[in-house]
Amino acid sequence: MKRKYTLFLFASVLMLTGCNDRELDKASIEPGKKLTSETKQVPVSKTESNENVRDKKEQKDIQPLPQNLNELAQIPIGYTGYLSTIVEEDIKKITELTKDLPDISTDPSKEELDNYYAHILSVFQQDFRGPEDLINQLTFQTIGNPEIEDPRMMFKENLNVMVILDASGSMGKELESQTQMEAAKAAITNFVSGLPENANVGLRIYGHKGTGDQSDKALSCSSSELIYPVGKYQGDSFSEALAKAKPAGWTPIQLALNEAQKDLSGFKGEQNTNIIYLVSDGVSTCDDDPVTAAKELYNSDITPIVNVIGFNVDNEGQKQLRAIADASNGIYEDVQNAQDLQNQLDQAKKVAEKWNMWKSSKEGFLGADRVNNSLDIFVYHSEEFRKWVNEGQQVGLTLTYLFQNGDKMSRESHDYLKEKNISYHKWVEAEYDKLRDELKTLNEMKYGEAIKALEEKYQQNTTD
Repeated sequence: MKRKYTLFLFASVLMLTGCNDRELDKASIEPGKKLTSETKQVPVSKTESNENVRDKKEQKDIQPLPQNLNELAQIPIGYTGYLSTIVEEDIKKITELTKDLPDISTDPSKEELDNYYAHILSVFQQDFRGPEDLINQLTFQTIGNPEIEDPRMMFKENLNVMVILDASGSMGKELESQTQMEAAKAAITNFVSGLPENANVGLRIYGHKGTGDQSDKALSCSSSELIYPVGKYQGDSFSEALAKAKPAGWTPIQLALNEAQKDLSGFKGEQNTNIIYLVSDGVSTCDDDPVTAAKELYNSDITPIVNVIGFNVDNEGQKQLRAIADASNGIYEDVQNAQDLQNQLDQAKKVAEKWNMWKSSKEGFLGADRVNNSLDIFVYHSEEFRKWVNEGQQVGLTLTYLFQNGDKMSRESHDYLKEKNISYHKWVEAEYDKLRDELKTLNEMKYGEAIKALEEKYQQNTTD
């Protein structure tokens, strides 16, 4: 009864925080319609302080509007901050971001207007998360639950957490008031220091030798070091080891994964719950195959759970790092600052706390684990709600600003684009509301049944 009451409570709050149900004019959205045009989309990359600027060097055809949440989550993100149309600096930013939009100043066709909308939407595209991300997150949070049949998700007598940290030269980039490396060190230290006393921790770095010069590539691509062997956390020793991590050269991710498998070779999966976090700020640059390495690591007898964190990563990096996570059935999370990184590492800390409870009192643990997913589901929906509202508002404000300042579009074009923007974001809202309603039903099931049902729904969406 308590679990059902909790579900009712958080579902009610979701309904209050969401927009009112409205009739969806899907004909005006035309999701999935192919936009045929010579004009190119300029993808964008994440940069510090959540400011994402378009990369003019990489251009791709404009993609059709998504047909489901899985496709929505795969779209490269744009500028996700808020820009006011009455603040001078923000206006300069809007002008810069929209300077390459197609010309619709004369008498554009419907196809040209649809193409224009796809372009301006790509400029402000939010980093939506699809059902797959939620499946992986909920699965990770249910480690140790007796209803989960996967042996690697069951708690064992020993818990080992390995962090594999990128020490390539790009980790020296400034991020807010510190470098990415400094931010990563602080987050990792705070994370491992909060693990239960009985848990083991290990730290491996890679790309920490040589420089980013071509002449140093061979040296750097062969550099990966276990600076803190898997064992109990000792504050002074860990800090001394972490000091060795200084941004230097190239990015040998395959080497790091292969070596991590050796690091944990003495901790077989039958007696150990092994969790690995790979933290990288970009793609592997050493002409290697990190995806294959991730598969081999996942299928080894240490049966690890492998999660990947992209730290301030561009679109190319996101694709490869997500592929590494997918190859090992792990979570991929993209973080843009130190706090986001800390939040992701803290997910493993929660699992470690559950493991500690399990070690102390298995019977008590089973009873306490019944309602763990409710808050995760609530947070997921709330975060996506914020994204579609922000995206719709930013596109709408920008369209009005462009119409009112200069001769970039006619009143008819402006009105068509504004209505298309409203209709499209009604569709996004409706898709997430459907997912929310499904989650309400699934949360009444046992965890194993719920995750299986969600996975089947996701597979159906991706094959339709």
